[in-house]
Amino acid sequence: MKLTTPMTITAADSESRTITGRIVAFNEVANASTGKVVFAKGSIAPKDVFLNLEHDRTRRIGKTLSMNLNSDKSIEATFRISNTQAGSDAIVEALDGLRDGFSVELAVNDYEMAKDGTMKVLSGELTGVALTSEPAIKSARVTKVAATDDENSETETKSDADQTTPTEGENKVADTIVETPAAPTETVEATQSIQATSHTPMFYAKPRSPIVNMGSWVEHSIKAQLNPNSDSALYVKAATDDLATTNVGFNPTRQLSEIINGLSNATRANIDAISQGVLPDSGLQFQIPKITAVAEVAAVAESGAVTNTGITSEYLNVDISRFAGRNILTTEIIERSSPDFFNELILIMSSAMALAQTKAVGTALLAGATADGTPTANTAAGLLGFTSRSNAAIYSSTQRFARSLIVSPDQWSNIMSYNVSGAPLFNAYQPSNQTGLVTGQSQIGLVAGLNFYCDNSGVITGSGDNSMVVVEPNSYTWYQSPNYRLDVNKPSDGTVEISINSYGAIATKIGAGARKFNFT
Repeated sequence: MKLTTPMTITAADSESRTITGRIVAFNEVANASTGKVVFAKGSIAPKDVFLNLEHDRTRRIGKTLSMNLNSDKSIEATFRISNTQAGSDAIVEALDGLRDGFSVELAVNDYEMAKDGTMKVLSGELTGVALTSEPAIKSARVTKVAATDDENSETETKSDADQTTPTEGENKVADTIVETPAAPTETVEATQSIQATSHTPMFYAKPRSPIVNMGSWVEHSIKAQLNPNSDSALYVKAATDDLATTNVGFNPTRQLSEIINGLSNATRANIDAISQGVLPDSGLQFQIPKITAVAEVAAVAESGAVTNTGITSEYLNVDISRFAGRNILTTEIIERSSPDFFNELILIMSSAMALAQTKAVGTALLAGATADGTPTANTAAGLLGFTSRSNAAIYSSTQRFARSLIVSPDQWSNIMSYNVSGAPLFNAYQPSNQTGLVTGQSQIGLVAGLNFYCDNSGVITGSGDNSMVVVEPNSYTWYQSPNYRLDVNKPSDGTVEISINSYGAIATKIGAGARKFNFT
């Protein structure tokens, strides 16, 4: 993952052709190419890199002379500027405050996202620094610019550049920098060679155009027709490519930041219907002691012997499963997408994780639950009969009360349709008959005294056998790691792989603590 973050130069020194400033400020919010970003303390190590002009790696103007940490609060760097026309211009611009910003380029190895969308970089590798005009962190400024050069040669070079006027059409910025050796004689020869082969200056910056829409284009087109030598003529010429019939830049198709996703959500109804716990800190299996026989207490006659009934137990082995998924993106999508895309990507991958986990719990519930012994029809009377028998059977097996009713979407529809003379008997939807909210925004209501959940995992389906389950929550427990982990890897094929990982385990403590529907 590549991250480009602007900083600000703090000084320039005209005596030794160096530019010095802060390139990274730790724990300070900046605006990067990916959105808001914060560099954690120690997340970047100093490294020798090239200094580019406005992130164009074909226009290198210097390289690192020194780079060091400043009390773990920032990274200060000094760059030796090449003795080229572009290098000299960069020093002048830094001294005049016209181009006084640093922008770091970073290959991010590890990061985390805050709730407000801010990326916190935990580890990254510095790949380059650019001299820019728009910094993101105000505290990172050029502190010193130094340049030593022959004054006469410099004056002569500037005079030549000032007297050279670009002809019509010569408005393209030169993309190539010709670095010349330090010897004065060789520098003059290189300059003469370039000027002898072209009337175009070594560097010609296209003027910043005031043409920003069709109205301003029409305005300057009229002025250009009235005076072909006016600035408006230059503006119109520079904007010709942008106004071509094949370019829709002035009438782009707008895209909203919202994304339609009807395939997944963060609902975990099966998990919300049972108890939850935290996984142990290590291992792929853990054990839970389970009582198999309890001591008995009875009335004892005077001087009578007390019966010895010992407590026995066994261990329940619970296997831990890893839940993981990945999404492969091209480098183009990573570098050219807005922060909204990455936020939505995380939400979609989190929803996929929730679906896999609730599906695992639903499968365990159906595998461990006891089938109701009475075949029952899908009627209001049948529903009440099933829940009543299940409540009694679960209490007999666990000595605890059933609390949850999990149904399929089809049974949810049936329950909402049950009525007496047209008046609904159950309002099994939120917020009617709501008893509270649950994590993950699961569907919840109250039916026959039981907390109502609708399973969306595809495990509890239909309206026949196993389409409803009554559960005593403590008989089944979902254990999970405190949080999930996101990993970003960059294979050699130019793509970027984002993976999500989490660990969880479902413990069937008392199988008879759940009863499943037996359809007639």
